[in-house]
Amino acid sequence: MKKGLVSTLAGRLEMARAWLSGPSYHDQTYAVVDGQELCLDLYLPFWTPSPPLVIYIHGGGWQTGSYKEAGARWLTGYGFAVASVQHRFSQTAKFPAQIHDIHAAIRWLRAYADRLGYQADHLGMVGVSSGGHLAMLAGTNTGDPALQGQLGNHREESVHLSAVVNYFGASDLILRSQSQPEQTEPPYSVVHQLLGHSPTEDPAGAKLASPAYQVGDQAAPLFIIHGEDDPQVLIDQAHRMVSAYEQADRPVLFEPVAGGGHGGAGFSTKSIHQKVVAFLSDHLQPTDTSV
Repeated sequence: MKKGLVSTLAGRLEMARAWLSGPSYHDQTYAVVDGQELCLDLYLPFWTPSPPLVIYIHGGGWQTGSYKEAGARWLTGYGFAVASVQHRFSQTAKFPAQIHDIHAAIRWLRAYADRLGYQADHLGMVGVSSGGHLAMLAGTNTGDPALQGQLGNHREESVHLSAVVNYFGASDLILRSQSQPEQTEPPYSVVHQLLGHSPTEDPAGAKLASPAYQVGDQAAPLFIIHGEDDPQVLIDQAHRMVSAYEQADRPVLFEPVAGGGHGGAGFSTKSIHQKVVAFLSDHLQPTDTSV
C-alpha cells in the first residue's frame, strides 16, 4: 500500500512540474501546403534557460489524432522544451506527405530556436504508434530526396535528429503485410490508406516507408518501447528495428513492456519515464535532468 501511495504521489508531482511550465506558443504555422496551414504547439520548461528540444508526433493510424494532445509534455518537468507537431492525414495526402511535413517542422524549429528560447543543435523526437513510425523514419535520415520534401521556408536547415524514442510504432511494412495482412492489404486498412496501395502491390514503395529499410550509419540513437502483447502493432516490429540497428552498428535500446498492449498505463510509469529522460539526457545534453 505504501509503495503504491508513493508511486501515485510521485506521478502527481511529475505532472505538476510539467504543467508548471514556462512560456508556451500555440498554433504556430510552420508550413502551408495546398492551402492548409500546418501548425505546432511549443511548451517551454519553467526554470531551464535555453532547454534542449524534443519534438512529439501523435498517433492515430496516420488518420486521426491532434497535435493538441501534446503527449510528451511531461518532459517539460525534466527541463526539456516540447514541440507537438501536426501532419497531414492519409485521407487527404498519401505518403511521403507525412514525413515531408515532419521534416518541414524540424527545419522551422531549428530556424526559430534563438527567437523562441530553446537550443536546437541536438534535437530529439518522441512518437507514439503511427507517430512512432514517423519518428523512426525521421531518425534514419538517409538523405533520400523522396523522403526529404521541399516544404517550408527554411530549407537550409538540417533535419538531422540526435535521439528518437518510439512507442510501439511499425518499422517494416513488408513484414507487417505477412504477420498482420488485415492492417495492410484491404483498401480500408491503415497502411493501404497511408500508401495508397498495399505493400504486396508495391514492395518498393512499402520499403521506402519502412524505417527498418532506411537505417544507415547516420541513424539517430533509438529507444524502442513496445508492449509484449500489443495486438495492433505486433512486437515483431520492434524486434525487426532492433535487428536493423544492430546490423548497422547504431545505438539502440529496447524496453519490452510485460503484458503491455497498444498503449495504456504501463507505458507511463515512473520507471519508463526515468529511462526515457536518461536516454534523452545522454544524447541531447539537457541543462537540468533532475528527477
